[in-house]
Amino acid sequence: MTKKVLMVLTSHDQLGNTGEKTGFWVEEFAAPYYEFKDAGFEITLASPQGGQPPIDPKSELDDFQTEHTKRFDADSDAKAQLAATIALGDVNSDDYDAVFYPGGHGPLWDLVSDQTSIELISNTLAAQRPVATVCHSTAVLLDVKDSEGNYIIKDKAVSGFSNSEEDAVALTDVVPFLLEDELKQRGGDYQRADDWMPYAVQDGLIITGQNPASSSLVAQKLIKHLAK
Repeated sequence: MTKKVLMVLTSHDQLGNTGEKTGFWVEEFAAPYYEFKDAGFEITLASPQGGQPPIDPKSELDDFQTEHTKRFDADSDAKAQLAATIALGDVNSDDYDAVFYPGGHGPLWDLVSDQTSIELISNTLAAQRPVATVCHSTAVLLDVKDSEGNYIIKDKAVSGFSNSEEDAVALTDVVPFLLEDELKQRGGDYQRADDWMPYAVQDGLIITGQNPASSSLVAQKLIKHLAK
């Protein structure tokens, strides 16, 4: 039977009070999208507001292009699908075998506190289905609790954009919080590789990656999990 994966993207496009734009990071969408597509998965795209989610303009710069982003640039069907994401409120978690959140700075402002997203993650995990995140999107796990009221990442191995990586992109004073600090504060066992190196970790049903370079790794772990 064809596996069905839901990819949830941010709808937030303002980088704090800088006047600059943000959104999702193209590589962190494109790499998993094609990993899933090539594995034969059925992919549904959603976002809090529905429609076209904002792309972080920095992620479209030449320095950040990969085989996956170039494939996306030439894929009119994928672009059309992205332009028509369904509203998160219309999603039924029972329809999917897994949920994946691409990163970018956008999720720090909207998805982290989005109650519909929090319920989606909670319901997915309760149904023994995996949730995967990469880079800044690991923030979507921060306020999710289990049936006993504990943070779901408590005592779990997790990764996400590190403080030193945030510092390297000069956004430490712009972001609403530092992801590494918040993951630790909620009892997460934060793990990482060196800055910008691929790193992904799975702890039970939760799969997380450190940075854009980790996007394919996270997707591959999710695919492997669903193949069991």
